[in-house]
Amino acid sequence: MPRIALKDIAAKVGYSKNTVSLALRSDPQIPRQTREAIVKVAKEMGYERNAVTSQLMAQLRSTKSREPARIALINANAAQDAFDNHLTIPAYVQGARRRAEHLGYETVDFWLHDPEQTPAQLIKALKKQNVQGALLIGLMKQNRLRERHHRLWESFPCIVTGVRTHDPALSFACVDHHHLTMKAMRRAIELGYQRPAMVLDDMIDELVDHRFSAGYLRGQEQLPPSHRLPAFYSIDEARIDPRLFTRWFKKHKPDVLITLYNVVFDWIKAMKLKAPKDVGVIQLEWRAAEPDIAGMDQHNDMTGANAFDMLISSIHGQETGVPEFPRATLTTGTWVDGKTVKKPRKAPVQRKRVTVNP
Repeated sequence: MPRIALKDIAAKVGYSKNTVSLALRSDPQIPRQTREAIVKVAKEMGYERNAVTSQLMAQLRSTKSREPARIALINANAAQDAFDNHLTIPAYVQGARRRAEHLGYETVDFWLHDPEQTPAQLIKALKKQNVQGALLIGLMKQNRLRERHHRLWESFPCIVTGVRTHDPALSFACVDHHHLTMKAMRRAIELGYQRPAMVLDDMIDELVDHRFSAGYLRGQEQLPPSHRLPAFYSIDEARIDPRLFTRWFKKHKPDVLITLYNVVFDWIKAMKLKAPKDVGVIQLEWRAAEPDIAGMDQHNDMTGANAFDMLISSIHGQETGVPEFPRATLTTGTWVDGKTVKKPRKAPVQRKRVTVNP
């Protein structure tokens, strides 16, 4: 079947080819009723939009104005300096910037909570910078975006980096928290631990739809029922009163702790215990700056790069607003050995059987 061209649609609807082109791109220059009528006829004729050609044309139009295509990296964290001074967020940003450079895009940074910039002023600034789409990075204590910023995702394709959002539910990229925790549990058992326990802030677990605790509970199925321990969730309270952790530890007697927090080392030190001699410690977010701590590398830079790729796809598809079916890209974490757990057990030596001829 021959491909339907714009000139064919123009002849059918009685408008110029340029008007048809603008209508199919939902350009507001064309009245809404006219756009809808042209789109309806195009669909009836079997017209299929070529995403690659559309993007190339968009870049050509951008080049004419001598403005390079830009992507906004929007800091959605409460801290203005989170892109530089946070344990997790800078890795997302680095991965996104690296991917942008590889694909030939420039990035510009904005702070979502800038008190000197209204949402309307933010939109105006993005358009002035020729921004094509935005990555929302830095949601760490809540997964809901303020209604006052609704014009952002209605005006530009937007992808959330790090967590799944609710109200609105936008497409997102993050680590696979469920698989990450299951893998940490599996590795602990392989190392010979019999009573692994998770130490996690309940708010963080809720932020990721309880995927940490789901992975932990699934991993416990490898253990006999008597060795399945309850997780310790009262992190903030224990920072104020460490005795809460001490009582939990002495009651359940875990032999390895799976956690996100280095404060655990202070708590076990206060009990005159050492890792890994008395209790192992596995960090669910391993960092290169702390190579001695065993744990799971979340590869947050790859999450940033994956989010960027998702955004480019959304730009190609001219996807704005809250999607009916939000997409997700999950990054797999990998195990990193360290000095805070037992050394891997050596496989038994297989002795060769010697046959002696009678």
